[in-house]
Amino acid sequence: MKLADQFSVEDIHAALLPPGRWHPYPTITERAQWTSLPADEKQRLVADGEALLGESWPALPATLYMEFARNGNRSRYEAASFARRMMLIRLVLAECVEHQGRFLDDIVNGIWAICEESFWDVPAHNYYTRYPDSALPDTEFPVVALFSAETGSALAYTGYLLDDVLRNRFPIVAGRIPREIRNRLLDPYIDRDDWLWLGFEREPGDRAPNNWNPWIHSNLLAMEMLIERDEARRAEFFHRALRGLDLFLSGYHDDGGCDEGITYWGRAGASVFDCLDVLDSGSNGNITVWDQPLIQEMARYVYRAHIADNWYVNFADGTARSVPDANIIYHFGEKIGDEGMMAQGIVTAARHDEEHPGFLSFNRVLSRVFRPVPQPDSLPAYPLVKQSWLDGIQVLTARETEGSSDGLFVAAKGGHNGESHNHNDIGSFIVALDGQPVLIDAGVEEYTKKTFSPDRYDIWTMQSAYHNLPTINGMQQSPGAGFHASDVSAELADDHAALRLDIAGSWSKDAGIERWTRTIRLDRGADACISISDNYALTDDPESIVLTLMAASGVDVSRPGELRLEGPKRPLLVDYDADLWRVETERIPIDDARMTPVWGDSITRILLHARAPTRTGIFHLNVHAVTQGKFPETHRTP
Repeated sequence: MKLADQFSVEDIHAALLPPGRWHPYPTITERAQWTSLPADEKQRLVADGEALLGESWPALPATLYMEFARNGNRSRYEAASFARRMMLIRLVLAECVEHQGRFLDDIVNGIWAICEESFWDVPAHNYYTRYPDSALPDTEFPVVALFSAETGSALAYTGYLLDDVLRNRFPIVAGRIPREIRNRLLDPYIDRDDWLWLGFEREPGDRAPNNWNPWIHSNLLAMEMLIERDEARRAEFFHRALRGLDLFLSGYHDDGGCDEGITYWGRAGASVFDCLDVLDSGSNGNITVWDQPLIQEMARYVYRAHIADNWYVNFADGTARSVPDANIIYHFGEKIGDEGMMAQGIVTAARHDEEHPGFLSFNRVLSRVFRPVPQPDSLPAYPLVKQSWLDGIQVLTARETEGSSDGLFVAAKGGHNGESHNHNDIGSFIVALDGQPVLIDAGVEEYTKKTFSPDRYDIWTMQSAYHNLPTINGMQQSPGAGFHASDVSAELADDHAALRLDIAGSWSKDAGIERWTRTIRLDRGADACISISDNYALTDDPESIVLTLMAASGVDVSRPGELRLEGPKRPLLVDYDADLWRVETERIPIDDARMTPVWGDSITRILLHARAPTRTGIFHLNVHAVTQGKFPETHRTP
């Protein structure tokens, strides 16, 4: 599927609405739509704005910006920068609801403060500069990146919603908004092909662009529709964006699997929705591709990676406890005609609508206000699909009973170690019981400078020794696309689901692994069980083989041959051969803003040490639920 081939510049020119005619949401002067909002919604929006009246706008001094270069901290600057943008959004919405001018001075202060910023993005994204060793941005070089595009979009929607008011009372402010957007974003986007996220100047062997591509394009397309008056330039701009989106889509396999994980689906597949939504509404339905199989499969990833409630499969830089945007899920499902996806959106909105992320695009905020997810008297059920095999990214998911969170759930992956937001985790797996992960992928800590640096794999969460994988002679898996699974096959049947793969190629040759065939299998029925079987051959006698299992909570190791793990309702047992393995446990304290809300104050690392490691061998672990009995208070891992 090539969007740029399907829609030429001429097609786009003919299809797009005339300048000024795109009307995605009512402006402040269209009182009927604002006054007809539900009373509690209007009250909430006004209260959000009232809380900010007279508040100072967070300072963004040079020294705060320089923290990223000086000590690797990116969070403090980002928190202040994001707070400015969310303050502006809330004040604008409050003024639109009330329309009495009470919030205008604060809004103008916010617009002016943001327009005065030297750099619209965040320090971690300061890739383009004539001074690579500088801790400050090059103010003569506007950067088109994630949060500069978000900033431009927030200002563009502000100008659109308040256009009449600003032009009458603050014409200088009204005129400054489009000028800043053109100078900082739209012109640089057109003028340069070397934006890395765009993918126009990729070298052979470079991977396809990641979520930055649709995320940035979704904002650029909206800005162009809102402020551009030259129809010919607008058509060229849109066609260029389609060429860029094609490069992002080229990195996807037909199954639509997101190798960046569930957290980034919200800015990968969901941002593709944002782009297509602008194309659809901006052309009065004449530029649409909702019927394309790849687009539909990208959408469905969100429920194929779902465990239960707000728990999701979190390979890569994903967070196990996630709340994807319910509004996006519902409307994406609506566009592709997928009732299961629409149900996913309805239930997610009903149960987790209050769990908003710290930074939310203005367009998505407005969509929540004017295109809310319907809430029927009787909620549908989550789809909770029985099983799926995404052969492109080599991810298997399977549950014991379709449509139910009760019982066992397993996710397992192959792939390679050069994926976007990669962890060295080929052959790893997740086991959930009764809707909650028990054997886990720990996820990722709050981002720092180190996270996306050459030292990324010094971070413990990225290493194979902290995934459910073996470590041979102290050697872990290696990063890079050259380290990958082979001989991969999956089976999906009524009574079982299984993934079989050779993970030997995930280590460097120095590890001396000729073969390490791992089979991860869920058997359904009266004796439901998940089995992990490893069949290996090494080039020499090993000094050590250690198998890691990562557990969400405490572990009872008092009975040889059995690990008893806490589950949400009942224990999960892992049976192992006590003659082959010696057990060690390690409590990993968690004190991180991103991980603590997921796992609490600690997780447990279980290490099975081979008592007499051999050059070849076969071993098995069997995982099953305890039907009765609570987790004992004694023998818990401290």
